[in-house]
Amino acid sequence: MKTETKNTINSNIMQIEIIKGDITKIEVDAIVNAANSSLLGGGGVDGAIHRAGGKQVLEACIEIRNRQGKCKTGEAIATTAGNLPAKFVIHTVGPIWNNNEEKCSKLLADCYKNSLKLAESLEVKTISFPNISTGVYRFPKELAGKIAMDEVKKFHSERLKKVIFVCFDDENEEIYTRLLE
Repeated sequence: MKTETKNTINSNIMQIEIIKGDITKIEVDAIVNAANSSLLGGGGVDGAIHRAGGKQVLEACIEIRNRQGKCKTGEAIATTAGNLPAKFVIHTVGPIWNNNEEKCSKLLADCYKNSLKLAESLEVKTISFPNISTGVYRFPKELAGKIAMDEVKKFHSERLKKVIFVCFDDENEEIYTRLLE
């Protein structure tokens, strides 16, 4: 799948870019995975990242599970990227939408905040995010996009130079492009 840059702005010293495409093909220092709490892969972007990353990603996730148990919603952990064109995969567990807007919104914001903090601690310069929780977790796409964009825009980092939102579908691409303007 060919990726296409749609829109870019500079927020503080960090560039924000919107791309429609396959997150497993984007060359960045860290790819964020919209993981499930088991960390063992699943459907959607989680399954795609595990398949493309290969057994190294799964083995690293199993090690983490054996050490700490499941990953809680809103938390973020890092593993090798295996065969992906990145150094790290940052796994974060997004909330399952349950109509509790306040609680779900805070948990989704935590996914972005904790992923960005972890990326900074790993000295990452470029990071790509999927549209966390907007697939099978049914988080409303417009609200999810606003939360994602707000968290990235207010995050200040001396290290992180570029954040790429990789949208898989036209609807998310339109939402994120509009929110970026």
